[in-house]
Amino acid sequence: MEKILGFEFPSERFYESSEHLWAKIDAANHIILGIDQLGLQSLGDLAYVSLEPVGTRLTRGESFGTLEAAKMTTDVVSPVTGILIDRNEKVVRDPLLVNRAPYTKGWLVVIEPESWASESVGFVSGPAVAHWAALEVERYRNEGLID
Repeated sequence: MEKILGFEFPSERFYESSEHLWAKIDAANHIILGIDQLGLQSLGDLAYVSLEPVGTRLTRGESFGTLEAAKMTTDVVSPVTGILIDRNEKVVRDPLLVNRAPYTKGWLVVIEPESWASESVGFVSGPAVAHWAALEVERYRNEGLID
């Protein structure tokens, strides 16, 4: 796990750069989505998680849920188009699980993607993560989104 300026960014993930979501491809080529540690820090402790039901068709750029936190409420925007095939009921019941374990037990949804090859082009991955993450941490600090 890569630690950049105090924030963890697992190197095997893909990062959606504007919404701070991470994506991981499972053995069945489904996409597991969660929010990265930097995005969570800017929100604060989650108090409420609302996610669309299983079977919902998601469109890239449209909301699939809402996160209510100490600092703000925000829509969670899908970075890929596809069918929502699983949602993490544990985080709906215990939103702080996302804060406690964002890259493991705190995932949000699983999507069966329609166009991962073309839609994943905009994600940050591999060696580019460290540089991108460092710039984002500095940007968030400069904008007062984190301490």
